[in-house]
Amino acid sequence: MQSRIPRQSTTEHGANRADNDARLTAELAAVVAGARRRALRDGDRQIDTAHLLHSLLESDPEVRAVFEGGDPQVARLLGYLVQRSIGYGLRWQGSVEDSGAVPVLPGTAHTAGWSPVAAGALEEACERAGRRGDERPRGIDLLAAIVVDPQSRAVEVLRRGGVDARELPARLLQVELMAAAGREEYAGGVDGVG
Repeated sequence: MQSRIPRQSTTEHGANRADNDARLTAELAAVVAGARRRALRDGDRQIDTAHLLHSLLESDPEVRAVFEGGDPQVARLLGYLVQRSIGYGLRWQGSVEDSGAVPVLPGTAHTAGWSPVAAGALEEACERAGRRGDERPRGIDLLAAIVVDPQSRAVEVLRRGGVDARELPARLLQVELMAAAGREEYAGGVDGVG
């Protein structure tokens, strides 16, 4: 019996390169690996922003905290993402996610096999972390980057799930500030200062 899932070698389309990208934390590399598996399982040629969103929602509690609707809203979004291969997402198969709204960065060894929008989002996530002073991006950096393009597949999923992507930057900032305060409190307690 032959598998219906297209096979890719580890060298085809740069498979596993972004997963092993030294710029990524182990957690974010796992998100990328999950997005790649999902793309292969769905028969998609490239990882797109909806694959990244799906993997982020499943694995990153900090990303889930961004959604004001809490667990019910996240569950609704995951429901839409699961339906991708049997419902509205079928029209995405065989096409490349490139809305033209965001400048496309040339493909790198790290983002071969990615849609132009998803590749740009990964690069933007790394730059966003750098601007904050971190060496590596976190899940919220990638979330912030994938919602920049109002025509991305991730933003379409968010709209279907009742989330206004334009409101997410403010929520992201709140989550980041809370996380930073928690890290400072923890560091103070460890050092004996707090």
